[in-house]
Amino acid sequence: MSQSIEMSKPLLLMDQHFRQVEELFRPHAYASLESRCRIFGGVNWQMARKDFRDNLPDAEFVVAARPELDLADIEAAAKLRAVIEVSGTFQSGLDYEACFERGIEVLSCSPGFQHSVAEMTLGLMLAGARGIVEEHERFRQGSERWLNDNIGTDFSLYDQTIGFVGFGSIARECARLLEPFSPVIKAFDPWIRAGAGDYGAVEFCDLEDVVTTSRCVVVAATPTEENYKLVSRALIEKMPPGTLVVVISRAHLVDFDALVEAAEQGRIRLASDVFPREPLPRRDLLRQAGNVIWSPHRAAAVEGGRHPIGDMILHDIRAILDGLPERRLQPASPDTVRKIIRAPLVAG
Repeated sequence: MSQSIEMSKPLLLMDQHFRQVEELFRPHAYASLESRCRIFGGVNWQMARKDFRDNLPDAEFVVAARPELDLADIEAAAKLRAVIEVSGTFQSGLDYEACFERGIEVLSCSPGFQHSVAEMTLGLMLAGARGIVEEHERFRQGSERWLNDNIGTDFSLYDQTIGFVGFGSIARECARLLEPFSPVIKAFDPWIRAGAGDYGAVEFCDLEDVVTTSRCVVVAATPTEENYKLVSRALIEKMPPGTLVVVISRAHLVDFDALVEAAEQGRIRLASDVFPREPLPRRDLLRQAGNVIWSPHRAAAVEGGRHPIGDMILHDIRAILDGLPERRLQPASPDTVRKIIRAPLVAG
């Protein structure tokens, strides 16, 4: 390809680190992206800020793990059409209002996690409901309970009420995976307005209803400044005995200490892929907690588990260049970003 043809392609600044290029893109997807865009960056280390700013005036797309563009940056980016974050959630550091005023699309890769994280959620639900981890540990210690069908804490997912705190793309995919179990699905999600979208037989309820009437409660909401410890100690104390709680989004959403206390007292069973502090210190007492299932923030950590993100980036950049409206990534809006938390998040 001649240099003039290459230079005529739209410039894409690829500052995806801490993510690896291979983590996000299948080889053919990255090659397809290169066929449509001139990529600057795309290396597995952080781009120098000077290099980013020097190239910003010519850039039509920015793909970054943590996009940091203030008003001056956006004013300098005269050609910019879209900013795509690949950490997993909208974060501070980007002047969203300036982007909205300029008509710059801001897109999040969060829908790209839905398959791998929903699969892990189902795995934690099954393990917690059927006592798989507990009996495994008993077996190793020689205290297994052969043919014991009266353990009391175990239950089948079939025909159970499953409650979701947050009903975004991951929760919806998890509900789809649960369909063969014929569950009753309840959800609390203030972002979803009544009558907006087709959610099938999902019953939208207030938060207390969801956590006090569900056999299993899945915490899958996006963290905001206002939902810190949304699942509070008071709500945890109202959960029926034997409730299984699965925390799959962020520990920010729950009173983690209260959940662990309730689990150790045998009132509930807890499974979590996330923690208030990550990585968890070696001597942290959570490592000795009982009646819990811990997973070290690896719900999306499966081979190819994040490749749908690259596929979505390729699709949406093509759509923007071709003037088509469909987006597979999550578009930001004033509503979705006005309450984002101001502290950096651990990546999924």
